Amino acid sequence: MKAITEVVALFLGFVGWVMIFVSLQDQYWRVSTQDGSVILTSAIYENLWMSCASDSTGVYNCREFPSLFALPGYVQACRALMIASIVFGTFALAATLAGMQCSKIGGENYILKGRIAAIGGVFFLLQGICTMIAISWYGANITREFFDDFFPGIKYEFGEALYIGWCSATLAICGGSCLVCSCQVTTPNDNMCVSLKNVLYYLVELVHIRLHLSPMSAPHSVPSNYDKNAYV
Repeated sequence: MKAITEVVALFLGFVGWVMIFVSLQDQYWRVSTQDGSVILTSAIYENLWMSCASDSTGVYNCREFPSLFALPGYVQACRALMIASIVFGTFALAATLAGMQCSKIGGENYILKGRIAAIGGVFFLLQGICTMIAISWYGANITREFFDDFFPGIKYEFGEALYIGWCSATLAICGGSCLVCSCQVTTPNDNMCVSLKNVLYYLVELVHIRLHLSPMSAPHSVPSNYDKNAYV
C-alpha cells in the first residue's frame, strides 16, 4: 500500500512540476477587461516576462519588459518564487525517485529510503507553497487594481495561466502531503525494540508449552528424624 501511495504522490508532484512550466510559458496571466471599455477591437495581455496586444483581425505584437528594476515589486517577487518552485520540484523528484520502495537505489535499507522519500515530500510541499504564493499574490494585485475606482491605468482580469498555476500548487501540495504521511521513518532502535518484544513473547510461549507437556514429577519424600538403624 505504501508503494502505491508513493507512486501516486510522485505522479501528482511531477504533473504539478510540469504545469509550472506551462503556466510560465502561457502569455495570459492577466487580460485587459472589456467592462466599461468603448474600444472592443483590441486586447492587452501580459505574463511575468512580456506584454502583448492583439486586434480583431488576429494580429498581435509582443514585447519583453525592457528593465527588471522598472517592474513592480510583486512581479519581481513572483518571478523569484516561480523559479524557486521549479528548483524545489527538481529536488523533490530526485529525492522521491531515490527513496521509493520500488526503486533499486539505496538497496534494501527501507528506513533510509523512507527518510529520503519524506525529504522529497517536503520539497514538493515547498514547491506548492511557492507556486501558491506567487499566483495568489499576482491575482490579488489584479483584483485590487480592478476594484480601485481611482486606478488610472488599464484594468485587467484573471488569465488562464493563473488557474493552471493554482492547479499546479494544489497537486504539488497533495503529493507532498501523501509522501510525508506515508513514508517509513522509524529509527533502527525502534525496530530493535520490536524485535526484542517478539523474542520475549516467543520465549514465554515456549516455557508455557513445556510446562504443559512435561511429565508429572514424583511426590517429594517427607524428611524423617529417625536414623537408618532404627528400621527393622
